[in-house]
Amino acid sequence: MKIQRAIGAFLIMLIILTAVGLGVGNAATGTVKIGFLGALTGDVAMYGQPTLVGMKMAAEKINKAGGVNGKTIEIVEADNRGDKQECASIVQRFISRDKVAAIVGDPCTGLTKVAAPIAERSKIVLLSAGATGTGVVELGKYIFRDTLLDTVAVPALIDYFAKNFGYKKIAVITSDNNDYSVGLTQVFKNSIKGKGIEIVTEEKIKDGDKDFSAQITNIKAKKPDIIFFSGYYTEGSLLMKEARKQGMTINLFGGDGLYSPTLITLGGSAIEGSMVYVGFSPEQPTPETAKFIEEFKTANKGKLPGLFEAQGYDGVIILAEAMKRAKTNDPKIFRNEVAKTSNFKGVSGYITFRSNQEPVKSPVYLLEVKNGQFVLKTKVSVKIN
Repeated sequence: MKIQRAIGAFLIMLIILTAVGLGVGNAATGTVKIGFLGALTGDVAMYGQPTLVGMKMAAEKINKAGGVNGKTIEIVEADNRGDKQECASIVQRFISRDKVAAIVGDPCTGLTKVAAPIAERSKIVLLSAGATGTGVVELGKYIFRDTLLDTVAVPALIDYFAKNFGYKKIAVITSDNNDYSVGLTQVFKNSIKGKGIEIVTEEKIKDGDKDFSAQITNIKAKKPDIIFFSGYYTEGSLLMKEARKQGMTINLFGGDGLYSPTLITLGGSAIEGSMVYVGFSPEQPTPETAKFIEEFKTANKGKLPGLFEAQGYDGVIILAEAMKRAKTNDPKIFRNEVAKTSNFKGVSGYITFRSNQEPVKSPVYLLEVKNGQFVLKTKVSVKIN
């Protein structure tokens, strides 16, 4: 019996030592799990898919360099299909089942607002690599984003337009069933105050509408210098096709909701000359961006990275560096190091988090549709305090 008890004790000790060595759960398996939150199928997959590509590229680079505090990064992925209910379910699963240390995503403002309260309640860091709308980080102290904010970009571009193009009269179109569009329109209206710019008409549409003849007729009568549309690429392309049909020659201007090849494929020649602002362009790169581009091209058969690949990449790097500084992957501890991120030289721009967790990012990349492609028109610097 003594021998059996001794053998039993030895086996128990062996099991314990093996568990410690191999690890049980996220805290001790030798991995740090970061959840990818975004759509891999559906209408907004063109934001989610490249974000995941960038995240995986960052994780691979970090792991090759030794990982984070001796642990490797594992990207846990799921497809929320752009659906709010599925988004909420995935966040809960990431936290309760997968034991993630952080989440990157969703790239869309509305879906980020669904995910943020869930992450906040569980004290899990959530960093969106795409949400630019208002009312995001206000949802909790664990909520961040590495995007170019509309509140940062729009004032800088209004000054640029006024100085270089002399725009004085602007027509504004809002998709009123789209949180991103409603928020961006308000940012625009706040930003032009005291700038000597007049909104000659405000028109409302809805995502999914097809007929914009009435809105364009109203705009044409007001003779604006440019149209500001705060919505997405599908409606943007159809709006410009209607404008050209009615003989208008002015162009469209908007945020990164318009930044998609679909804007060009749907709009065709009607979208030529239109402009969008984004937080990344492979043209005129910084040294950090140039290195990222070459690595990306090597891994992707010569393809150039876009906005969401770059921001997904930066999101993982920001989290990893915060964990290294904190010497832990416990989000209740490394969250404070994320908040201290200052003058981070990301591949999508230089980033500093303000005390309210909002990023100040520079530069603003203004792209123009030219010969069926997005081409860099100019870079507008933003002062990072």
